[in-house]
Amino acid sequence: MFPIHRFFLTVIILGLLAATAPWLSACSSLLVSKGASSDGSVIITYACDGEFHPHLTYQPAADHGPDEGVEISRRGEVKGTIPQVPHTYAVYGLINEHQLAIGETTFDGRKELQSRVGLLHYWTLMRLALQRARTAREAIRVMTELVEQHGYASTGETFSIADPHEAWIMEMIGPGPDAIGAIWVARRVPDGFVCAHANASRIGEFPLDDPANCLYSPNIISFAVEQGFYDPDSGEPFRFNRTYHPMTPQSLRYTATRVWSFFRRMAPSQVFPPDYHRGVEGAEPYPLWIRPDQKLGVADVMALMRDHYEGTPYDMTQGVDAGPFGSPNRWRPMSWTMDDTDYTWERPISTQQTGFSFISQSRAWLPDEIGGVYWYGVDDTYTTCYIPFYCCCTEVPPSLATGRLSEFSWDSAWWVFNFVANFANLKYSYMIKDIQAVQQAQEQEFVTRQPAVEKTAQALLEQDRAAAMRYLTDYSLSHTALVTERWRALGEYLITRYNDGYVQDENHRPREVGYPDSWLKNVLQLRPDQFRLPRWGKDKLEKDLPY
Repeated sequence: MFPIHRFFLTVIILGLLAATAPWLSACSSLLVSKGASSDGSVIITYACDGEFHPHLTYQPAADHGPDEGVEISRRGEVKGTIPQVPHTYAVYGLINEHQLAIGETTFDGRKELQSRVGLLHYWTLMRLALQRARTAREAIRVMTELVEQHGYASTGETFSIADPHEAWIMEMIGPGPDAIGAIWVARRVPDGFVCAHANASRIGEFPLDDPANCLYSPNIISFAVEQGFYDPDSGEPFRFNRTYHPMTPQSLRYTATRVWSFFRRMAPSQVFPPDYHRGVEGAEPYPLWIRPDQKLGVADVMALMRDHYEGTPYDMTQGVDAGPFGSPNRWRPMSWTMDDTDYTWERPISTQQTGFSFISQSRAWLPDEIGGVYWYGVDDTYTTCYIPFYCCCTEVPPSLATGRLSEFSWDSAWWVFNFVANFANLKYSYMIKDIQAVQQAQEQEFVTRQPAVEKTAQALLEQDRAAAMRYLTDYSLSHTALVTERWRALGEYLITRYNDGYVQDENHRPREVGYPDSWLKNVLQLRPDQFRLPRWGKDKLEKDLPY
């Protein structure tokens, strides 16, 4: 960068993500250690849920002068400045050039601890850590040192942090309205295990003398004692989650059900009773991590991110609330009160208001340029298509960098995927099969093609790093265009095939399909007389009646 006496570099914090942050408090994340993955990858996932239009971003690596600073802005207003570091790494989405990836879910916790004077929100910390750290441990150090110096401005947050060797879960909450710093704890996911979090603090008890696997702020217990959150004479062990995020039946239903579903699918041989997520008093919380029955590949993780509790008593595709065609979507608000009784819809892992999601692969046996893969999808995880982007990519596809929530556009991949997902609600049980057929074929092609693509890239890398980076960038850009066009065509096909309630057959002839018997029985139970016909019509015509 050219020399200048003082230059302030404004950090790009996921563009619209920062602008809509107050609505981004509902996310689901999975962490897979390298010993739990089928190929030795460290994998994390992140579904960023909220009603917003995401833009995929890329920030190149850069060198900086000693007088440079970083302006921290929110909603267009500069809140402060922090010193810049001599060199920042390239960041593609939420993975950097060294295969470091970071995701999050917000748990809020004790909102009275949110700082009014802290400078750095969670999304700023994530971006700065990706720019400044090469490993998960480094990222933890960067983030915690930054909040110690400049203050933490968000409510409670759980971070997933992965590099080619390790996966860490870190939880952070503010120190009070007028204080700088943060209360935090981080634990390494043991090799061979998987961890999940979904808008609830997950770290309970933790070792105080195992810095190789557990790190924490010095005041994590003393602050809780000072505030009256924890009594050391109670005989109860200190638990971060119970201390800083006490749960309610509503919050358990909203959060723990998703963790339960991750675990029950990854380890069906193990028993995870529903009592905890149903809010039964005294029920045992789910463990922080488990060993899966089988090691997980990328395709397995994609499937795990697609979940409405199918096949369980909480299956959102069943019941009168799913409508005649089994839609798993429930429109907000999530909870309501009727006749002095509180109710809530289920909150699934897959939700219609997901902005974007990713599945990151970090692989130690490959060069960074090839080892880090950022599988990225927009809109609902259930109907999206995950497209591979390598952490050395240097351009963002136009369709993933354009568009806004206030205006529909076929040029925006998010709007294209959103259109298909929304149209499917008209006859969900039919259309979801068409969507999944295209989705599975496309994603399987990516997974199958991956070894050949990477073999070519590795051969190029040995001769010309720039050529390898160009090759992988072109691969991701061209296939994003193909997938987006395929989903446009899918939307047009759905409109044609499912027009006016009919379903066209293979010869394009409209066919009446009516409603499922189960739903018709529900209708007749609610309104038994309105649709009933007199029985005389079965035996005689009106002309035969004696009047």
